[in-house]
Amino acid sequence: MPTLVEPTTAVHRSFLAAWDELEPADERWMGAHALDEDWTRARTEDPQEFARLVDAIKAEADENTQLPAGLVHQTVLWFTDGDEWLGRLSIRHELTPALLELGGHIGYVVRPSARGHGYGTEMLTQSLPWAARLGIDPALLTCDADNPASRKVIEAAGGELEDERHGKLRFWVPTTLS
Repeated sequence: MPTLVEPTTAVHRSFLAAWDELEPADERWMGAHALDEDWTRARTEDPQEFARLVDAIKAEADENTQLPAGLVHQTVLWFTDGDEWLGRLSIRHELTPALLELGGHIGYVVRPSARGHGYGTEMLTQSLPWAARLGIDPALLTCDADNPASRKVIEAAGGELEDERHGKLRFWVPTTLS
């Protein structure tokens, strides 16, 4: 059964295959943002560089990691089924004004070949206890107003629509049972 896990080198081949499926605008989901480095698909073919990428992604959750201006600490989880990389989910530990307006606490992507199987809903549902342990309750999630699939995922996880801003729907999702 697919599950959220901390980033791991065990999914190296599948991670690269998933990267090849993504549109250029979605490639931002594949790298690490804490280090000012260019994480390219070609660079991460090298197993040692991929291991560095995994470590860099994990470091983004560490409050002692120095981040570039405008970024917040985040816990990144990968959705995997054995050694198959199916998606990525990020839980931002705090919200900047921009994230409060447009981004939210949790963002996710499902690799294109794995879409349509309910993985987005499962990823989000599995992430809520992680967010609760970080002291986030409720969590803000946003999606494009013209993205019914993402809206369905958020609503299936208990998301309550607050409003629409700048073409983004804003939902609050409880992370703990009341």
